[in-house]
Amino acid sequence: MIFLRRVTILLLCGLVTAPALAQTCPDPQALGTSRVLEINPAGGLKVGLKSYPQTLALQRGEVVLTFDDGPLPATTGPILKALRDECVRATFFLVGRNAQTQGPLLRRALADGHTLAHHTMTHPHATLRGLPPDRALEEITAGLQADDKAAYGQASSTPRVPFFRYPGFADTPHLNAWAADHGVAIFGADLWASDWQEMSSQQTMDLLLQRLDILGKGIILLHDTRPQTAKMVPALLRALKAKGYRVVHMVPGSQVAPLETAPAGWRSETEANIAQVNKRQGAQRRSGQPPAPAAH
Repeated sequence: MIFLRRVTILLLCGLVTAPALAQTCPDPQALGTSRVLEINPAGGLKVGLKSYPQTLALQRGEVVLTFDDGPLPATTGPILKALRDECVRATFFLVGRNAQTQGPLLRRALADGHTLAHHTMTHPHATLRGLPPDRALEEITAGLQADDKAAYGQASSTPRVPFFRYPGFADTPHLNAWAADHGVAIFGADLWASDWQEMSSQQTMDLLLQRLDILGKGIILLHDTRPQTAKMVPALLRALKAKGYRVVHMVPGSQVAPLETAPAGWRSETEANIAQVNKRQGAQRRSGQPPAPAAH
């Protein structure tokens, strides 16, 4: 009992990583987490076929579950429960201003073994490309600090988990260079559920599974701030199990993660999406409407 209490305290303080506490799932019918993938963020790592011509070299049938924009109790909480019920570990890319008030929720995520990564301080509508370079960098560093302070009680100049995702996937050469110099890995995604759009939970899940069955594997982008997503996740996890998919959990480490290059004819979908968002936001500004946020 004393040992378990000590391990719990160390985990909540951020001194024990998820792999150190890996256990076999007690429910043999659950989806589970098939393996833990250590990722060394050094050297300017950038992955995700939606944005970059390389991604993690997953085996066919393997998926990485990632969630953006939280935490919010009404939606992140049920998602954490669904993941726990299926013994699945995911990566949450936190928005700092949301994390600031949700320390207990973040510590719950840590206790369940999830990875807490970063998604800027405020998720600006204009994306970081629409901000002056200094202001954009401040968005990143303030978010890193806010997330770590909320989750671990303190923050330093080096984030506990040096994983970052750009709002709208809108990177810049200047910010990518900063991330490479500071050992921060950049994560895009290989496929998404488009759950920022107004769809039912069933429609969202059907769309995601259709895309996944075509690609066969990959880093999946979801949003733990969307009610339809929170409602969908339990059914999604059961569907992944039924279809034979396996979940891989990302953690920072010293191992160099194997990568694979994009297929011939690859093109960035992100750039086309950003162009559409900019066009839409420009029309909204001209009409006096409030700007729409970036898709992700």
